[in-house]
Amino acid sequence: MRRLICHLPSVLRFVVCDIIAILVYWPLGRLAASVAKTGTPVGNFPLAYYRDKSFYVMRTDALDRFGTRLEKRFRRDQIVTMLKNAGFENIRFPTQNPSGVLWPRSCRMTIVSLHTDLTCAA
Repeated sequence: MRRLICHLPSVLRFVVCDIIAILVYWPLGRLAASVAKTGTPVGNFPLAYYRDKSFYVMRTDALDRFGTRLEKRFRRDQIVTMLKNAGFENIRFPTQNPSGVLWPRSCRMTIVSLHTDLTCAA
């Protein structure tokens, strides 16, 4: 499905991804929210991550998932290695994320200029 959608013209790709968000992400997210209100754990529920997210988040995530031509996934240890090689330190990841996707929550890089005594954190 992704291979077909990602090659559509951009306007049509946006429309199709919006339809996916409306017909898949939103109902499952709202169903997970309803089930969670009863006190039932929803950790393994499909798309439970979206139970408290806005439609905008669902829409952009559907576009990211289905509308991009290339997606390269990395394991946590690969991300840490890449960031450390780039000079980042104190790398932390969020405890909850959609579909196991890892994005560093925070990290720090100290830049030291050889020409001045300027030090800043990025």
